[in-house]
Amino acid sequence: MNVIVAVLDSLRQDHVGFYRRLLGLQRVFEGVEPPETPNLDRFASESIVFTNAYPSGLPTLPVREELLTGQFTLPYHGWSPLRPDSYTMPELLKGFGYFTGLISDTYHLFKPGMNYAKGFDTWLFVRGQEYDAYRIPPPANRRVEDYVTKDYYANYAGGRSYAELVAQFLANIDDWESEEDWFAAKVFRAAVEWVREASRKVERFLLWVDSFDPHEPWLPPPRFDKYTDPGYRGPKLILPMGGEAGRWYTREQIDYIRGLYAGEVAYVDHYFGEFYSALRDLGLLEQSIVVVLADHGHPLADHGKFLKGADRLYSELLKVPFMVRLPSGRHAVTNAVVQFPDLLPTLLELLGLPETYAYPLAGRSFARVLEKPAGEHRRYAVAGYFEGADRCVRDGEWSLILRPDGRHELYNLKRDPRERVNLFEERRDKAEELASALALWFAGRARPVRQVQARYELGGTGKA
Repeated sequence: MNVIVAVLDSLRQDHVGFYRRLLGLQRVFEGVEPPETPNLDRFASESIVFTNAYPSGLPTLPVREELLTGQFTLPYHGWSPLRPDSYTMPELLKGFGYFTGLISDTYHLFKPGMNYAKGFDTWLFVRGQEYDAYRIPPPANRRVEDYVTKDYYANYAGGRSYAELVAQFLANIDDWESEEDWFAAKVFRAAVEWVREASRKVERFLLWVDSFDPHEPWLPPPRFDKYTDPGYRGPKLILPMGGEAGRWYTREQIDYIRGLYAGEVAYVDHYFGEFYSALRDLGLLEQSIVVVLADHGHPLADHGKFLKGADRLYSELLKVPFMVRLPSGRHAVTNAVVQFPDLLPTLLELLGLPETYAYPLAGRSFARVLEKPAGEHRRYAVAGYFEGADRCVRDGEWSLILRPDGRHELYNLKRDPRERVNLFEERRDKAEELASALALWFAGRARPVRQVQARYELGGTGKA
């Protein structure tokens, strides 16, 4: 049995057509058409679809560590290298005769010392995404001023102005000539060639395909850039600035940015579809477990702000597509609550392999849910962002956001899926239940405090 994992970075659950229909949404934002995702929808129709799968530690790198190791990164291990003593999915499966491969343009995985290719027999790094130090700015073929406003020169992220960040990305793509040069096209077409070769040469394999798109900057190929207003004449705002969107952008510009994201999602769906069709043509679907998920979503000023952040623990960031296709192609939808560290033990159980770690997995197999989707798995999910102390606790129906400054929020996700009506004062009983769940979850981690993330658990809860 083969294992294939496809990670689509920053893909919101409500921007996948299948999920949107489950939610009963015609569109996500007024004035912006939602993206068409026929290939992800087709995959969903042949998969067990999870509506309540959550990361614990966010964003990019802590999430990958959870998926690869079956361990929780919150609150101990934030944005940092994969530890040398971590025992990863490819290392484990190699011990049972699997050939393992990684194909990705997620450049954070390959930064010096990050070590996220650890254990893979082969890996391919597609260069140039986002602010990858790939080419020397400024760009030769595009004018930076066409992609920014004046505020981009005065606001900074990671030590560089937003204008400098845009310049780096535009320099990286200076040599693009056709749609085949776009990142998702390169990643998924390389994945097609990899599985074609592996199916001839090895008995069983693990392939991890990690697409950084639809992560920002959002520059969809022209044929997919059909969700923005054709009458828009402002700058091509492919990278929104963080903070309050209304401070930087007009209503027209906010809609334009949302349309760019929708186009990016549609383009990623297309190239994922090429890969999925190749798996079918090669006869690999009947011999493989295929998992498709996003590491997290992306705030599009739903609650006033663009970009990820510790203070944005709402559904637009936390709700992700998470689908498991079994060789039978059996379809079901489950509302069971699962967390990302649960993936590795689940795969081990499905493959009939023992857990051979020197330390126990923190994740718990949800194989039983795949067999009986109406069943439950976890009672609660806990999430947080590596730079901050805010925490979110969810039980499938309710979401509690705890903040160190006391501005707590409680939402009924079934009645108020957009999280507009804060019921914290009215439902103190529910808030207390979820806060207690966080304290007990933290107490169960039983490891030394290593980072600032743990301070809130120690100082802000009293139930442990």
